[in-house]
Amino acid sequence: MAKPSELLTVGRVVGVFGIKGWVKVKSYTQPESAIISYQPWQLQSVNDLRPVVVADHQFSDKGLLVRFEGVQDRTLAESYTRCDVLVIKALLPTLGAEDFYWHQLIGLAVIYVGGSEHVKLGEVQGLLETGANDVLVVKPCEGSVDQQERLVPYVFGRFVLGVDLQQRRIEVDWDPEY
Repeated sequence: MAKPSELLTVGRVVGVFGIKGWVKVKSYTQPESAIISYQPWQLQSVNDLRPVVVADHQFSDKGLLVRFEGVQDRTLAESYTRCDVLVIKALLPTLGAEDFYWHQLIGLAVIYVGGSEHVKLGEVQGLLETGANDVLVVKPCEGSVDQQERLVPYVFGRFVLGVDLQQRRIEVDWDPEY
C-alpha cells in the first residue's frame, strides 16, 4: 500500500447509478477521461483507504460511470459514495521540461526577479483555470513582501520565468505593485 504522501486525489465517487453496482465519478483530471488511464485506484473515505479495481466504465450524459470489481448491486455501490479517488503520483505520465502538474506547483514560493532584487510575493495556494491560461493564486506567507493576495497568469516565458521543483520556487516577472 502506498504512503499518503505518494498519493494524489484525481476524483470523487459522487453517487450511484442504477441497480447493478455502478457509481458516478467526478474526475478532477484534464481531460476528464484521463482518470481511467491512471490505475490502480484507491478510495479514501473518512475512516479508510482501500484499493479497488475498475471492472468497467462508460462515459454518458450523466458523466463518468464506473463499476468496481466485486460490486454487483446498488447497496454495495452506495458504500463507495463520497470517497475520493486516489492514484500513485509516480504512475502519472512524465511531462515536458516546461510542463508541471498542478499539485507540483502548490506550496512553491513565488519570487519576483524582474528588478535588481528578488522579492518573495508568497506561496502558490492553488490554480485557476481560465479560458486563456491558468492563473497562480499566490497567498502571502512568512517572508512575503506584504500581505496581498496575487493572481499571476501562468504564461511560461512571459510572466513565469522558471520553475525549480528542487528549490521549491517559481520565478516570475510580476511586479509586487500589481
